[in-house]
Amino acid sequence: METTYHDNQTFDKFSLAGNDLRHHEFEQCRFQSCEWAEGNLSGCRFLECEFVGCNLAMAKLTQATLQDVTFRDCKLTGVDFSQCADLLFEVRFENCQLDYASFEGKKMAKTPFLNTSLKNVAFAKTTLDKARFENSDLAGAVFERTSLKGADFLTAFNYRIDPEENDLRKARFSQHGVAGLLAKYDLRIE
Repeated sequence: METTYHDNQTFDKFSLAGNDLRHHEFEQCRFQSCEWAEGNLSGCRFLECEFVGCNLAMAKLTQATLQDVTFRDCKLTGVDFSQCADLLFEVRFENCQLDYASFEGKKMAKTPFLNTSLKNVAFAKTTLDKARFENSDLAGAVFERTSLKGADFLTAFNYRIDPEENDLRKARFSQHGVAGLLAKYDLRIE
């Protein structure tokens, strides 16, 4: 299939309804208030792009390239980022809803999750060294054999992380958040 290129363009209120964006390449593009819920973006390449106020809930990203991509004020519920191409995978999230998303097996060192809802997100076998979870809700998030070396959880909340099952060396937690590290022991911390 032939690839369609888009460079330094702004897409405002673009709806994917009836459009197939597979195998498109976007470089330094901005997507504003786009409606791409359940859209098929398989094989697309997004390089140095920004999504603002977009709905990408349940979008399909099989072998999509996300390189230096920022999501701000976006709905990304149920997106399976583990299906994205691994090479140069780099994303940032600010004020987003990522509930039920999956990052299983991704290498995401230094990824910022700022003021983001991460309820029931799958982080199994993910590398999140030095990631920042500022003011982010991690209720029900699954951390299983995850590398969290130097990660910042100081203002994160509702997380439950098993220190015996995950690498937490030099990770940062607030005193009130320590209970989330001891949850499996069913302790009463007062």
